[in-house]
Amino acid sequence: MGLASGLAVVTLVLAATGRLALYISPSSNWFAIPMAILLLVGAVGSFLLPLGAEEDHGHEHPHPHGGARSLGGRGPSHEHGDHEHGDHEHAPVRPLATAASVAGGVVASGVVLSILLLPPASLSPEAVATRDVGAAPLFSGTDLVSLATHGDTTAFGVGDWASVFATATNPGAFEGDAVTLTGFVSAGSASSGFDLTRLVITHCVIDAQVASVPIAATGTAPEKGQWVTVTGTVRSASDGTLEIDASDVTPVAEPKDPYEY
Repeated sequence: MGLASGLAVVTLVLAATGRLALYISPSSNWFAIPMAILLLVGAVGSFLLPLGAEEDHGHEHPHPHGGARSLGGRGPSHEHGDHEHGDHEHAPVRPLATAASVAGGVVASGVVLSILLLPPASLSPEAVATRDVGAAPLFSGTDLVSLATHGDTTAFGVGDWASVFATATNPGAFEGDAVTLTGFVSAGSASSGFDLTRLVITHCVIDAQVASVPIAATGTAPEKGQWVTVTGTVRSASDGTLEIDASDVTPVAEPKDPYEY
């Protein structure tokens, strides 16, 4: 109960300081925060239960005239024998159960202590290598492509454009669209450019997906892992795919919220 309460406290502190988004999508706050509060209320309520009361539930109590109350007409001596027999049957299991409890407690304590002591941090750019499946994630399908073709794309992020670039059947429809995107630099296929990358999460960092768009830029590409803001326009590459022709690449600090959702 103490370990669970520790996790609940961390959740509430992260929410109060605006850093809970480093672990879960803001759309899940409505569930995580009330559940953390409910857990703390349950933890406080658990102390209202007298120590050992849960072990007495369903056990026989001594008869006021001595011995234990019998069930089904059996005498005290017979019930006492059954009680000893039951204890004998469960005795061999106790060392194993105790060892499992201790091991589980140590592991859980280590996890909770690391959460309490280590500062919150986002997934590093190095995580891209382990999460990149070689295909662009499709977040909204045809609806997103339709919006990009006929609607306002100023609020599009790297994940949105990565999905559009991967699914567009008429690349010319996006020719000349102005974009301003922020992400970190990852290795690109073109020698004169790089990929602009963000990690996109649906529920929490466990399901983070890699989204990248190719950037065509002159000069030396920024160092891999560097966060940059790219201003430019969408254009069709020589092979018919879409890319961003960068007019400006500005190094920036990692955003407070490094993910897209």
